[in-house]
Amino acid sequence: MLSSSDFASASWELVIQVDHPNEEEQKDVTLRVSGDLHIGGVMLKLVEQINIRRAEEVSLLKPSGEYFKKKKRKEKNNKEPIIEDILSLECSPTNSGPPVSPGLYSRTMTPTYDPINGTPASSTMTWFSDSPLTEQNCSILAFSQPPQSPEALADMYQPRSLVDKAKLNAGWLDSSRSLMEQGIQEDEQLLLRFKYYTFFDLNPKYDAVRINQLYEQARWAILLEEIDCTEEEMLIFAALQYHISKLSLSTEIQDFTNESEVDEVDAALSNLEVTLEGGKADNTLEDITDIPKLADNLRLFRPKKLILKAFKQYWFVFKDTSIAYFKNKELEQGEPVEKLNLRGCEVVPDVNVAGRKFGIKLLIPVADGMNEVYLRCDHESQYAQWMAACILASKGKTMADSSYQPEVLNILSFLRMKNRNSASQVASSLENMDMNPECFVSPRCAKKHKSKQLAARILEAHQNVAQMPLVEAKLRFIQAWQSLPEFGLTYYLVRFKGSKKDDILGVSYNRLIRIDATTGIPITTWRFTNMKQWNVNWEIRQVAIEFDQNVSIAFTCLSADCKVVHEYIGGYIFLSTRSKDQNETLDEDLFHKLTGGQE
Repeated sequence: MLSSSDFASASWELVIQVDHPNEEEQKDVTLRVSGDLHIGGVMLKLVEQINIRRAEEVSLLKPSGEYFKKKKRKEKNNKEPIIEDILSLECSPTNSGPPVSPGLYSRTMTPTYDPINGTPASSTMTWFSDSPLTEQNCSILAFSQPPQSPEALADMYQPRSLVDKAKLNAGWLDSSRSLMEQGIQEDEQLLLRFKYYTFFDLNPKYDAVRINQLYEQARWAILLEEIDCTEEEMLIFAALQYHISKLSLSTEIQDFTNESEVDEVDAALSNLEVTLEGGKADNTLEDITDIPKLADNLRLFRPKKLILKAFKQYWFVFKDTSIAYFKNKELEQGEPVEKLNLRGCEVVPDVNVAGRKFGIKLLIPVADGMNEVYLRCDHESQYAQWMAACILASKGKTMADSSYQPEVLNILSFLRMKNRNSASQVASSLENMDMNPECFVSPRCAKKHKSKQLAARILEAHQNVAQMPLVEAKLRFIQAWQSLPEFGLTYYLVRFKGSKKDDILGVSYNRLIRIDATTGIPITTWRFTNMKQWNVNWEIRQVAIEFDQNVSIAFTCLSADCKVVHEYIGGYIFLSTRSKDQNETLDEDLFHKLTGGQE
């Protein structure tokens, strides 16, 4: 290992490996980077070369020890390769080509720009000494890999608790420091992952690789149970995987990255139709139009100890970001029984389509914790409207927002995928079944069912998605992943100041959640919008945060370095500043000001 003074004169080779069952088709791509190039700089050039927009959303993750234990055991048994996006590092202490000028990419991650036109003063390729990547075809990253065998899946590490999940997130590299500064050794493997769960401006026209890599990350999260879902949802994910796998192997699939250019207006309309959650919406119209409202009979239940779960019907009115309910419709003009402000609340689906259960669970933050409220709708259409309104209200948006109707349609589409077709339609399909059903579900789910039974249920769900094009199927998979209650939560084991026990801290794009490590029940939620400031005491490794209304918290991180959590908070605050009217240029100064910290 070289000393810090040798960083600039050294260079590294990053080998991108996309494992393929057919070794002849496997391709490795090599990048050479200077020793003092920060992880942020590596990401900027790496995603540029492999055609992934939004470099700020991805980073490098050093896998936990459990990951490698499983992987080594698999290799020992000589089973098929696990398909992962892996960066293999080879240290090359000697120069390869002319040395990279530190001035072009300094320790603060600020490149030198032309003061007149704002373009880089010299080619950004000089940040890499000699990159053959531009000469190689990375289109393989835009296409899904074949499913793994059940044996390979069973041999991979699967977290069983929130504490296990917290261990998975300990290895995120510091974006403001270089590989050498973080002790990355020769031949060490890192995982290229989407770190921040806000996928801004996701567009099929430009994001073939990005969409596929998001799909792959979501697929593995489902298969390895890194995120929880119901059995019904698992079967929907399995059906979509099966469908995508079939289409990916079809010779009729055309490379959608080479579509002819479309009119800019059409592109903008297409972008509005497929854009997923993550960024600021244009709320200009909201200020000059009437705010819509919902009004209907729903049933409500508040959990109380020693009381059986019983729903009571009320007349509900949803306006702005609040729900008011009355004993009946005639009393709507008077004082409500209660008014619930949904800003900052947690919205959790409580649905069983087969059982005709359409519920919404609301966890509303209050001074001493969370108020738990259950709403029950009568049918799919009513549920979709109220669920979409609750989701938007939790983010501070109203039903006048342009994303309301698309959200309603997405929910209805997801519910239709859960509807089961008749068994007779599936029976004929079973005769010509060309799949191994255990490849598309988690090992734990596979153990609960016989193979034929599992295949029948997957094919049953597949009937609802059988006509989807490839890209739409991947986007639906990502949308379904986003709709899961745990989506976007990154867990860390922490000890809050003044507490005598460890808790789980969930970090999301818009909030922090304190969770009971034993029961998994949320205790308190703090929104980033209410945050006044945060800082880190580097001597005692403690993160301190101040919120509105004189609320302050402080905690030490037990499962990772406090810098990792600090960077997550700053990163999400940075991502919230993105908007459609900005150009593609990343504000690197602001990003590293918010995430870098001063140790």
